[in-house]
Amino acid sequence: MRMLGIDIGGSGIKGAPVDLSTGEFLEERLRIETPQPAKPDAVAAVLKEIADHFGGDGRIGVTYPGVVIDGVTQTAANVDKHWIGTDAAALFAKATGRPVTVLNDADAAGVAEMRLGAGKGQQGTVLMVTLGTGIGSALFSGGVLVPNTELGHLKMHGHDAEKHTSAKAREDEDLDWDEWAGRLAKYFHYVEALLNPSLIIVGGGVSKKAAKFLPLIEGVRAPIVPAELVNNAGIVGAAMAAAEASAADASDVRPPVIEAASHQEAAAG
Repeated sequence: MRMLGIDIGGSGIKGAPVDLSTGEFLEERLRIETPQPAKPDAVAAVLKEIADHFGGDGRIGVTYPGVVIDGVTQTAANVDKHWIGTDAAALFAKATGRPVTVLNDADAAGVAEMRLGAGKGQQGTVLMVTLGTGIGSALFSGGVLVPNTELGHLKMHGHDAEKHTSAKAREDEDLDWDEWAGRLAKYFHYVEALLNPSLIIVGGGVSKKAAKFLPLIEGVRAPIVPAELVNNAGIVGAAMAAAEASAADASDVRPPVIEAASHQEAAAG
């Protein structure tokens, strides 16, 4: 099944049609620079450009870097403050002329990893952490997503953890891999004390360089593994969410909280 997923990031907005059975892109990904300032109408115009590029008339899945409840964006930690309280699903639907499902970016990446990547088959408590401009998080218990956890905003050193520990912080402060791994270890110790995950999955663009820093993280009980879908997970997860909403549209039943295990079984069947 083909479905379009679009991932809104701080520097780029990326989209591609996805084969939901494999997570592979069916056409080359299109990336457009995120407009600055990244106000809702400007971003919606980019979404229209991406949707028009790939064509089609079905539902689109879109990620947003913050809390999303019923299609409304509730927070704006690393984006323009005009997003707070915006009905993003309605805005994007008007811009593209197609129904749109909007969800938190890390949640989308986590769903993709749980169904097709490093979390497949895991039934304990699994934490997906995306390292980029900030720190995103997706939490799963028994394969079921607990949405909008936003664990990058846990307080460390008097500030949000992401200010000290994100991939952007590493670049801004010119930290070497060992120094950054030390900061990540402290963050994961903190999260582990709160949630006791059985697995931690690390995503975001920097996960392509996981071999440079994951082996340097010490003292964390839970295994820490790189995302298998790397930085494509957000697009894939957005497409999966759109497919689930489309199925609900057809049956006139509101979709449940996304559950990874049931979709693995459905794919296998």
